[in-house]
Amino acid sequence: MDLATLIGLVLGFGLVGMAIMLGGSIGAFIDVPSILIVVAGTLSITTVSFTLKEVIKGQGLLLKTVLFSVPAAPDEAKMLIELAQKARANGLLAIQGDVDAISDDFLKNSLTMAVDGSPPEVIEQVMKTDTANMMERHISGVQIFKKSAEVAPAMGLIGTLIGLVQMLGNLDDPSKIGPAMAVALLTTMYGAILANMVFSPMAAKLERNSAEEIRLRKIYTTSVLSIVKQENPRQLELVVNTILPPSDRISVFD
Repeated sequence: MDLATLIGLVLGFGLVGMAIMLGGSIGAFIDVPSILIVVAGTLSITTVSFTLKEVIKGQGLLLKTVLFSVPAAPDEAKMLIELAQKARANGLLAIQGDVDAISDDFLKNSLTMAVDGSPPEVIEQVMKTDTANMMERHISGVQIFKKSAEVAPAMGLIGTLIGLVQMLGNLDDPSKIGPAMAVALLTTMYGAILANMVFSPMAAKLERNSAEEIRLRKIYTTSVLSIVKQENPRQLELVVNTILPPSDRISVFD
């Protein structure tokens, strides 16, 4: 679970809620027409820019972003270097049991191809194609959130204009001025909250998560190709350390 995302969202909305409660009634900040205009309107207009299937999948990314986790890259690198040592000393078939215990499907399938005797160029093509497809999916998700962040404030402005028109059209009836003004102000607030506290941060976090997954897959691809070519594990360590950030670089051979 990504605690930073969860803590950030809880604290952000908690502070807004606290400010509302300290300043008055929270019920005054809940308006169904405003919610419909901003939330449903943002979803509807975002769908115009994408397919319905893409938008539905994009909303599912909200939960995945909070629950996001990948194995630590240094630990994975060390594990793969140990596999490379074992494979070079005893042959590729010697790592079959280790491959079966791997939980990551991308790495497991790639190493299985290596153990089964697939050519290095075929394995490389499969791994790079799979990674490219993953990147396309990530880019699509980021674009959906960025578009929603653009649309939400605009829908808030539209709601404000609707509220102002209703208010100006009912100046002779004071009882209708309050509800119309509420729609005018609350839609702007809802749009700003959605754009700046949900969609924009989620887009940035998705980009960061994608970069982390791509780095890990680079380590996987480099390691699997080194293993299948029976290269020196010391050489693999040097190459892997060029992918890892300086603070995460490993030293298996002392």
